[in-house]
Amino acid sequence: MASGLGPRWPRRAAPGGAGGLLLLLLCAAAGLPRSAQQVLRIGGIFETVENEPVNIEELAFKFAVTNINRNRTLMPNTTLTYDIQRINLFDSFEASRRACDQLALGVAALFGPAHSSSVSAVQSICNALEVPHIQTRWKHPTVDNRDAFYINLYPDYAAISRAVLDLVLYYNWKIVTVVYEDSTGLIRLQELIKAPSRYNIKIKIRQLPSGNKDARPLLKEMKKGKEFYVIFDCSHGTAAEILKQILSMGMMTEYYHYFFTTLDLFALDLEPYRYSGVNMTGFRLLNIENPHVSSVVDKWSMERLQAPPKPETGLLDGMMTTEAALMYDAVYMVAVASQRAAQMTVSSLQCHRHKPWRFGPRFMNLIKEARWEGLTGRITFNKTDGLRKDFDLDIISLKEEGTEKIGVWNSYSGLNMTDSNKDRTTNITDSLANRTLIVTTILEDPYVMYKKSDKPLYGNDRFEGYCLDLLKELSNILGFIYEVKLVSDGKYGAQNDKGEWNGMVKELIDHKADLAVAPLTITYVREKVIDFSKPFMTLGISILYRKPNGTNPGVFSFLNPLSPDIWMYVLLACLGVSCVLFVIARIRADAQSSFHQNSWRNMVVFHLNHNLILYRQPGCLPDRGEDGISHRLGR
Repeated sequence: MASGLGPRWPRRAAPGGAGGLLLLLLCAAAGLPRSAQQVLRIGGIFETVENEPVNIEELAFKFAVTNINRNRTLMPNTTLTYDIQRINLFDSFEASRRACDQLALGVAALFGPAHSSSVSAVQSICNALEVPHIQTRWKHPTVDNRDAFYINLYPDYAAISRAVLDLVLYYNWKIVTVVYEDSTGLIRLQELIKAPSRYNIKIKIRQLPSGNKDARPLLKEMKKGKEFYVIFDCSHGTAAEILKQILSMGMMTEYYHYFFTTLDLFALDLEPYRYSGVNMTGFRLLNIENPHVSSVVDKWSMERLQAPPKPETGLLDGMMTTEAALMYDAVYMVAVASQRAAQMTVSSLQCHRHKPWRFGPRFMNLIKEARWEGLTGRITFNKTDGLRKDFDLDIISLKEEGTEKIGVWNSYSGLNMTDSNKDRTTNITDSLANRTLIVTTILEDPYVMYKKSDKPLYGNDRFEGYCLDLLKELSNILGFIYEVKLVSDGKYGAQNDKGEWNGMVKELIDHKADLAVAPLTITYVREKVIDFSKPFMTLGISILYRKPNGTNPGVFSFLNPLSPDIWMYVLLACLGVSCVLFVIARIRADAQSSFHQNSWRNMVVFHLNHNLILYRQPGCLPDRGEDGISHRLGR
């Protein structure tokens, strides 16, 4: 056995003598290898339903085993075989019995089933007998984490919930509606449901109707409630049905943004919705951009297209789903681990004896330590709980060309959007091409008028006017189709005391119309609820005056600013003012002369009345005719 890898099975000794030599010569002549091929058996338990005779995971299980045996690079000296058991849905007792039958045959690992009740029954048996149990579907997390022999390739529910929350925060959604199919959806979206306590987000939770698949009453309530950002947690089959009903309800428009948590959105037939303008986003685990993955997916598609046709599932013909890719990778992970398990033998185990497989813990550790770049990207496991870690989720969005990758979410590094700049540079001409717009307007001459005609007119031909001509030119330039409708209440749009709008503004807010082309005045209040284009007409208060005639300047041209009467009044005013100033000047001159005469008389009286004081104090002021200071100074 090359490199000592792979399980060893006991071989019977060849008889001695010439018989052994003859057998050796026959093997050499036939070109057989010197060492006999080892056999490793794995078991698969798959559930079947009435409308699907063969489970898609069973087909992927067989497809992976066939590819491993054809390509001897992975297991050169070991042949991989399988035992498949089919059970009914929700039959946990039958699942336990089939698991015991397979363990009695001797299997190195058990794959499946998918339903939670059956999974728990099989898992308890594998834990008791220490046989690895491989899962590829979402499983409800256990409280005690005592499933030591459990491996799940499906991404952890907590990681997917964080990825959804990161996208909601990236798109800055303030009001989100969560629509779930069953109670497990609330568990998978725990991080998002807890968001209102940490972020400014309002969440509405709704459940799809059970039993029948008619979700139109629910969609009608969502449409009436103006719920434009919706997250659907459902299977790909339910998602295909919901999309058809959304289209029939008229909710497949650019005003809505739908996010699907299913990992198979890329595999759905989205051709009818490509040109609707709707925003549709989802996750993708399958790494189809890898050339090796593309070759495997193409091989799978060729085999599926050759198979008999199946009932309508909403999937593209021959497309490999995420469930099939995960099962394919799970088989390869077991094969990779088996190549590292030297001297490992698989023995028959009995459920009633409770004697575990002695190589089970060792083989389980090898599976958890294995590394593989599979169809679903990088595969590594947490050694504690057996869950997948360090994986990438592609963020895909529906475009006119089909689904396109716009970002990546990693379980460690988080969200990384790569298409943010591309959306901003998209030409408006391309975004409106081949679109049908509902245009609301109002009758106002000469902007919108009924066309006069002897014959009955229908549709857009009923109207004419400036706004209709403008709309026609815009449609020719941008390439969109339009349908003109008169506003139902015949009003432009005003807000009442309750904050409610009417008229064309209300129809735009309620998305009953995509565009309003009318002589609608741009106001501050209206701009807060709707967007306006550049005005095609600007009105305002203006002052009109006669343009003066141009004349050559003359000698008296400086008199032109005022009329002759004004100049006459100015001259008269100057003369009057001059006369008044002259009179005032004369009166003031006489008053000054009288004042000087009276002042000398007052001085004489002052000297006479104060003679005694001046006599008693001769040194204070000089006095004429007396010996005072001046007289003494003159000596």
